[in-house]
Amino acid sequence: MEKISWNGTILSIQPRTNVWRYRIDNRTHSHTGYNLFLDGIANGEAKQFAVAISEKQQQTLGFRIGDEASGTGWTKKYPQWEYADYYRAGALKRVKPNYTLADESKMPPWTDGPPDMATYEWRGCRVLSKACWKGKCFKCKWATMANVTIEYDWGVKQKWRFESFCYGPKSCKFYKRGAEPMVPYKNCGSNPDCHGGFDDIFTENRDWDD
Repeated sequence: MEKISWNGTILSIQPRTNVWRYRIDNRTHSHTGYNLFLDGIANGEAKQFAVAISEKQQQTLGFRIGDEASGTGWTKKYPQWEYADYYRAGALKRVKPNYTLADESKMPPWTDGPPDMATYEWRGCRVLSKACWKGKCFKCKWATMANVTIEYDWGVKQKWRFESFCYGPKSCKFYKRGAEPMVPYKNCGSNPDCHGGFDDIFTENRDWDD
């Protein structure tokens, strides 16, 4: 682990979601803040990167897409667990706000400021194709690349990967579920994620356009 300094322009702000999977009968979600995706300089290198910040930090500074920001962060101790490149962010500053950003809160992709964690919890999410996440949905506040833990051998061994999800309206014209996520378990092969059954359960609070 190494503490680094970074600065750059914010490309996207998404919830930092953790998912736990067990075979085909359990998928739980928790939310621990946000991931800032930036184009800038980290540890002296020009690149695109992601920084994990807390809910309180986002509420205090009100980051939005197009803002120029700076801070510090730590390199990942467990790269297989954490999608963001840097975490434990500190010395956060909004160096230059983006005053020209239009309010696009009524059309996809939704690029206005992200809501709080309670809103993401209430809305629930659906599996989103990685092609969509990388493309038209990347800037959307309802998209996320989640840290996924798979209970591969109960109490003995876990596996990790990253999966994309969507908290946006079910009516969104950009949404595509993509390939059926497969959940492996020791000596049992891999099974599909209930063919969308979990998606229906997690989003049952919402109507088509919510």
